Amino acid sequence: MSTKEFGYIPESPNQSFSNNNGIFTPTDIYDLDRANKWTNYGQLEHIQTQTITSSTANMIFSDIRETEYKIHFLTYSNYGCPVDNRRLVMRFFESGVEATSNYRYGGNNARTDGNFETGSNGTSSLHLGINGDIDANVRDNGYIYIYNAGDFTKYTMYNAHTTGMFQTTSKFASIFIGGNLSNESQVDQIKLFSSTDNIATLTASLYGIRTYT
Repeated sequence: MSTKEFGYIPESPNQSFSNNNGIFTPTDIYDLDRANKWTNYGQLEHIQTQTITSSTANMIFSDIRETEYKIHFLTYSNYGCPVDNRRLVMRFFESGVEATSNYRYGGNNARTDGNFETGSNGTSSLHLGINGDIDANVRDNGYIYIYNAGDFTKYTMYNAHTTGMFQTTSKFASIFIGGNLSNESQVDQIKLFSSTDNIATLTASLYGIRTYT
């Protein structure tokens, strides 16, 4: 990409995200956007995509750029478990150390055979998905918003929506759920794993969301 100036002729101020000045041509905006200097609040910025295609213990996002984003968005698809009745769960790392306690969550599991509440006031991981079926045609899918990961003065919170088949292919389920890590700490890694056993298949993508402050 060229080193051209943006916004003024012949000389422009130093452009940066949240501090764009001048009159811009469409080409200016395109080049600034590619350089991540164009102000566009709410945009998704891709951090990493990972895929599991055979039995694996977990998936860890080890560089979440927590100081850049107040909100992260994680979307996953094709979660498969090696046996029936396993769900996808999540943990956080605090300054490089995996947190194995002090999680809370609550939500609603809407299934074709009824509605069920789910929750815990103190557990070792955060509930995400459906207690799934090993059938390859009914994998679990969902998305997760994560808040305040980089702020050591706040709890890291999440909310998620997931869909899949509950244990047998006759029971469709949709879970709306949220919770937190009940510590004031800086979260710098995210771990996805099965409630029991390994992950058979999974694709997940992590994004940061640009915010105003």
